[in-house]
Parts: sequence; structure tokens; C-alpha cells
Amino acid sequence: MSQSFSLQRRLGFGLTLGVVVLWLVATMLTVLIVQHSINKTLDSSLEETAQRILSLAVVEILNRDSTDLLQQVAALKPHDEYITYVVRDSEGTPLLASHDINLSAFPDTPQVGLRSTETHRLYGISAVSETIFIEAAEPLTYRQRATREMLAMLLLPLAVMVPLSLIGIWWFVRYSLGGLLAYRQALEVRDAGDLSSLETYHLPSELVPVAEAVDQLLARLRRTLEAERSFNANSAHELRTPLAAALAQVQRLCSEAPPGPLLERARQIESSLQQLSRLSEKLMQLAKSESSKLLIEVPQDIRPVVTHVVNDFCRAPEVHLEVTLPKDVPVLSSLDPDALAILLRNLIENALKYGAQQQPVEVILTREGCLSVINAGQVVPEEVLATLTDRFQRYSTQAGGAGLGLAIVSAITTGAGLRLQLASPARGRKEGFSASLHLL
Repeated sequence: MSQSFSLQRRLGFGLTLGVVVLWLVATMLTVLIVQHSINKTLDSSLEETAQRILSLAVVEILNRDSTDLLQQVAALKPHDEYITYVVRDSEGTPLLASHDINLSAFPDTPQVGLRSTETHRLYGISAVSETIFIEAAEPLTYRQRATREMLAMLLLPLAVMVPLSLIGIWWFVRYSLGGLLAYRQALEVRDAGDLSSLETYHLPSELVPVAEAVDQLLARLRRTLEAERSFNANSAHELRTPLAAALAQVQRLCSEAPPGPLLERARQIESSLQQLSRLSEKLMQLAKSESSKLLIEVPQDIRPVVTHVVNDFCRAPEVHLEVTLPKDVPVLSSLDPDALAILLRNLIENALKYGAQQQPVEVILTREGCLSVINAGQVVPEEVLATLTDRFQRYSTQAGGAGLGLAIVSAITTGAGLRLQLASPARGRKEGFSASLHLL
């Protein structure tokens, strides 16, 4: 079976990751476009600066007394000089330079046009029949810094957009999947006996066919279970009358038959009919326990039900029960009284059947609604304890019975939303067996 995944988590992280990736791609494209525009603008400024300075430099150089002396333009006030320039003759002799110039940034011989070195962007142009050359240089670090600042300005909103996008997308996905979450919750809170249809008007249209298929499956399962329960109940009910008549006839035969093989055979038939009658009764109880009507609307005091069941068992002189009930406080429960009586009767029968015969069976009901049936006897192995609630499962075949007692109890507790706890040895003891559940 493949591992399940959260659709909400996958959509949330997937959409957020998609937004982040698209933002990064858009940022890089913007950087490339803006960088191209910046380079084009700065190259134009570099050309314009060189051409303007060259026209002034030619006049200044031609009016000198000595044209082969290097002169530097004095700065009017201190400032950062991003563009430096040098004016040279055709042989490369410097004639005029800016005040903050680094001649190592320029080639030995002047060149015309735009070009780049490892550190600068250069532009050269000539005048006076290519006898005077000017080259203007701009450090590449200036352009690189401008690109980094622009990239930072574009990426800075991403630090805010990512968490906001995650929150927004997560909320929108959760809101969009609200119908699906409600549908899942409606399935989770249902008990085992509720197989009615589910509302689907909040579901997305893509999931409506799935919900309809689930409803159809529940309907088929409901019809199958109802047919099985009806067959079990009807067959068990229909068998009661002929079994009672046959048992009465066999008992009469036992009373009239003379001692001998005929009497022994009649008694064996009587024992078999009694076992069949008990099995019929268990099947009716099982059908009742698997029905969906195990809870009542108004909680009732369950102490009278417990007292009635215990008194019914105590009519037999060989049965020894010790009952502990709260006397001054009612114990309220929503469990159907008939279902409670069936549950308690099967627990007591199981304790009497498998417990130590010389020690009493304890029936304890606390004020908190915890019902426990405890019997002495040998410890049940853990691997066997886990299977005792299965149908037709018995710990000892010598004790007789159909192996349906704890299965009926488990069906009632599951259908009513209760939890049955089996323990061996009994809690706080070194031996025995206990069955307990909270009825509130």
C-alpha cells in the first residue's frame, strides 16, 4: 500500500514554491533588462563626456606655449570622480588628464571606440586629423555596485512575500478544501453502526463522484448487514419455539424412560438441545448488539439494571457473586438498558465459566461509571487475550459454550462508542481475569 500524503500540505508548499520560483525568474529577467539599459545609458554618458571634454581640450592644448607637457585639471572641490579621462597625442604622450587619474587603467597607445578591460569601461575618440586622442574611463565596480543594489531592491520584497504567500496560499487551500475536511470529519466521528449517506454539497465537483461511490458502497453494506442481522434474529427466534417443544418432549421422555441406555441417550439429547437453545439465544443477542440503536437520548441510572442482572444469576445456589455499587449517587449512562443487560450477562457468564469455581466473581460499578467484572483463575497468555473478542473464540474448549460472549460484548461497546479493556492478570493482582469499560 502506497504511503498517503496531505493534499493541503502539498498544494500549500507547491504553490508557494511556484510563486517563489516565478518571482526569482522575473527578478533575474528584470535585472538583465535593467542592467542592459543601465549599461547603454552609462555608455552614452561616457561618450558624451569624452566628446564635450575633447572639444575644450583641443582649444586649450593648441593655445599652449608647449604642447608636450602634461597638465591636470584642478578640482574645484573634493569629490569622487567616477569618470576619469586622459588626452594624448598620436604617440601616446599624455597632454591633459583629470585630477584623480590612474594612467595604468589606460592602454599604452590610444584607441578609438568603446571597449572594456578587467577593471574599466573605456571610450576613445580623436580630433585634429587624429593627432589628439581622448579616452574616458569608468570603473566597472560602479556598474557592478549599481547592479547589486538593484538586485537587492528586487529581492528584498521576496523576504516579505514568501511568508505572506505561504500564509495566504495555506489559508486559501484550507478554505477551498473545507468541504473535503468536513467530509473526512463526518466519516471519522461516525460509529461502526452508522451507515447512512453523507452530505456532499460542500465537496468540490471533482470529488462528488467519489462521495457518491462511497454512499453507494455504504448502502450496499447496509443492506448486506441488515439482511445478515435479520436472518440471524429471525432464524434464532423461529428456532426458540420448536427447540422449547423438543426440549419439553425430551425431558418428559427422561422422566418416563426406565433406567438404562434409553435414559442415557435421552439425557444426551436434552443436553444437546439445551446447548442449541443457548446458541440461539446468543445469536439473537449478537443481532441486537450489531444494531445501530444502542444509545438512548436521556441518560438513565444503570444501578437497577446491574442489580437485576446480578440477582438473576444469584438465584442459582452454586453461583457466588460479590457486587459493589455506589449507594448514594446515581450512575447515569446513555447505553440502552437492554444492551447493558446483555453486555453484563455475557461478562458474568464468561467469568463464571472460566474463573476459579471456589472463588467469587466480583462485579464493581464505580461512581465514575466504570463497570468491571473480575474473576480468579489462571493467567491468560497475551497472544490469546488479543483474540478473545473474535467470534467463536474460546480460551478453553473444556468449558463449553459457543465462544460468542466476549464477541457480543465487543460488538456492543464498539457500536456504542465505548472501549472494552481486557486484562490478565487482573489489575492489582497476580492472577485472574478482568473486563472493564466506562459507561458514561
